[in-house]
Amino acid sequence: MDKKIYVVGLDDENAEAKVNEAVKAVAGVTNCVANSSKAQVLVSFDEGTAGIEGAIDAAISSCGLTVL
Repeated sequence: MDKKIYVVGLDDENAEAKVNEAVKAVAGVTNCVANSSKAQVLVSFDEGTAGIEGAIDAAISSCGLTVL
C-alpha cells in the first residue's frame, strides 16, 4: 500500500534524510521518499503488518516533526 503523509517541519534535506532513515527502519516498510518542498512523505508498506501505520507516524514524530 502507498500512503502520502503531510508533515509539519519537514523543511530541508537534513530532515528528509532523517525521516527516510527512520521510516525505512520500520518493519514492513518497502520504500520511503520524504519531500521537503511539498512537506510530505510517500511511504510504501505491507498493510498486513499489524500497527504499521502508527509505527510510521511514530518514526516521523521521533525526528521532531508533526504528522498531520
